[in-house]
Amino acid sequence: MSADTVRTDVIDRQREQRGWYFYDWACSVYSTSVLTVFLGPYLTAVAKSAADTDGFVHPLGIPVRAGSFFAYCVSASVIVSILVMPLVGAAADRTGRKKPLLAACAYVGATATTGLFFLSGDRYLLGGLLLIVANSSVAVSMVVYNSYLPQIAPPEDRDRVSSRGWAFGYAAGSSMLIVNLVLFTGHDSFGVSESTAVRICLASAGLWWGAFTLIPLKRLRDRRTTSSAPAVHGWRQLASTVRDMRGKPLTLGFLLAYLIYNDGIQTVISQASVYGSQELGLSQSTLITAVLMVQVLAVAGALGMGRLARTYGAKRTILGSLVAWTVTLAAGYFLPAGAPVWFFVLAAGIGLVLGGSQALSRSLFSHLVPPGKEAEYFSAYEMSDRGMSWLGPLLFGITYQLTGSYRDAIISLVAFFVIGFALLARVPVRQAILVAGNPVPERI
Repeated sequence: MSADTVRTDVIDRQREQRGWYFYDWACSVYSTSVLTVFLGPYLTAVAKSAADTDGFVHPLGIPVRAGSFFAYCVSASVIVSILVMPLVGAAADRTGRKKPLLAACAYVGATATTGLFFLSGDRYLLGGLLLIVANSSVAVSMVVYNSYLPQIAPPEDRDRVSSRGWAFGYAAGSSMLIVNLVLFTGHDSFGVSESTAVRICLASAGLWWGAFTLIPLKRLRDRRTTSSAPAVHGWRQLASTVRDMRGKPLTLGFLLAYLIYNDGIQTVISQASVYGSQELGLSQSTLITAVLMVQVLAVAGALGMGRLARTYGAKRTILGSLVAWTVTLAAGYFLPAGAPVWFFVLAAGIGLVLGGSQALSRSLFSHLVPPGKEAEYFSAYEMSDRGMSWLGPLLFGITYQLTGSYRDAIISLVAFFVIGFALLARVPVRQAILVAGNPVPERI
C-alpha cells in the first residue's frame, strides 16, 4: 500500500470520526436537559396535579403513586427498547445500511422530544407516552451508533475516540444547559411563565437532536455486506448472537458486570433531579446549575480517564471509577435538605467519573466483539447500557412507593456498583479479546 493511499485512508477515517462525535453532540442534550434535569420534576408535578386525594394516578386503571410515575415510565421505555434492539441490530449487520436506521431512530426520538412542548395541565399520560417513545428511540439509535466504533477506529485508538465522543456529548449538554438556565431563571423578563419556559427547554432539546444528527448522517459511511439473508428475523439473529456469545463466556462476563453497574449509573442520571427537588427541596435553577457542573466536569473526566487508561489500562480505570461511584452515592444519602452547596459537591464527584466510566466501558467492549458482528454485539451491549437498565428505576420507584422516602430509594443503588465491581474484577480481558479474534492492545 502506497504512502498516499495510507494518508488518504487516515484522512477519511478522521473525517468519519469527527462526524461520529457529533451524534453524541446531538443526542446527549436529550439525556441532559430532558431526562436528567427537566422532565422528571415537571412530569412528577403534572402527575401530582392529576392525582386523586390519596396521591395516586391510575394509568390503564393501575394505581400508581404520582411520585413514582416518572421512574415507572423510564422502566417501560427500556422494555420497549429490548423488543426493538434485536431487530435493528440484525438489520444493520445484515444489510450494512446503518445510516438509514440511525436516521429513523434519531428523528422518531427527536419528534417525540419536541412534542413535550404540549405537556401541560394534567396530561401526565401524554408525557409518559412521549417519554417512552423518546427514551427507547435514543437507546436503539445508540446500537447503530456504537457499532461504528470498531469500524472507524483501530484497536489502539478506541479509548481516545470513545472518550472524545462522550466529551462532545457533555460539551453539548453544557452548552444547552447554559441557554436553559438563562431562559428558566429569567422567564419573567422573556414574558413567559415558568412552566412554559420548561416546555420550551424540553422541546428545544428535540430540535437540537434533529438538527445536529445531519452531520453524522453526512460523514459516516455505510459498509455494504455480501449477505443476501433477509434482515427481518431480528429475534432469530438475537438467538444466534446469544448462542455465539455462549462460546465466549468472558465477553458474557463483562456484559453481566456492565449490566449491573451501568444500571446504577443510568438510574442516578435519570432520578437525580427528582431526588434533589422532592427530597432535598432544591429549586429548579439549583438543579440546572448542578447538572451544568456535572456536564462541564464530565468533559474533563472523560478525557482525563482516557489518559489514565493509556497508563493503567481501561479495566483498572473503570474499577477505580466504580469505587468513586460507591463513595459518592453513599454520601448522597446523608445530604442535608435545603443545602445546595453540598449538592454541588456531590455533583462534582459524579461529573468527574461519569463520562470516563461510560466511555471506557464502550471502548473496552469494542475489543470483545468478533469482526463483522459489531451491530449484533452492540445491540446486546446496548441492552446492558440502556435496554436492561430497568431494574434500577423500578427498584427506585418501588422503594419510594413502599417507604415514601427518596433517601431510602437512592441508597438502594449502592448495591449495583459493589456487585458490578466484583464481577468486572473477575474478567480476564486480555484472554477475552483473544477469544473474540482481535489483537490485544499494549494497555487494556
